[in-house]
Amino acid sequence: MFLRRCGPDALLVEVGSLTEVAAVRAALQDLDGIEELVPAARTVLVKGALHDVRDALKTVDLTRKPESRSREVTIPVVYDGPDLALVAETAGITEDEVVKLHAEATYEVAFCGFAPGFGYLTGLPPQLHQPRLDSPRTKVPQGSVGIAGEFTAAYPRATPGGWRLLGRTEITLFDPRAGQPALLQPGDQVRFVVA
Repeated sequence: MFLRRCGPDALLVEVGSLTEVAAVRAALQDLDGIEELVPAARTVLVKGALHDVRDALKTVDLTRKPESRSREVTIPVVYDGPDLALVAETAGITEDEVVKLHAEATYEVAFCGFAPGFGYLTGLPPQLHQPRLDSPRTKVPQGSVGIAGEFTAAYPRATPGGWRLLGRTEITLFDPRAGQPALLQPGDQVRFVVA
């Protein structure tokens, strides 16, 4: 674990894996004085209570994934994406098997980024791990559900993107007028269900 100061009241905690990110996030999320906690793929940005943060990090076990007190979110999906056949061919299985594997897994929001409300979900079955497209799309429609590498996600709004698209959802993933604009938060458990 490596700590870097970020201005007068923030600290960047650098670690080596998503499991370590989850352990750091869990150790810090309930500390008094924390103003903001932003996990990413290999870092956690912490704003506020820096002395308490340093003390809490002395006892964190980076080798164990912490127990989670997560919400469960269900996302209905119509599996008719433009890359469904490509994913099936690359995985050496049928399109129906791709849908079954994707919809039967339970995912966890590891971190959010790229666009407001875009949650990077871990738990994708290894058989579905696939590279990004060779040439990204200039516009991925809002609600598209895709996979890339070890992650799956649903696009909260139309953006460019290179993930392989399996289907689409009508659920609102980001609403700037809501009290909590992003539907998905780090630590949430997510299930995709066939709509």
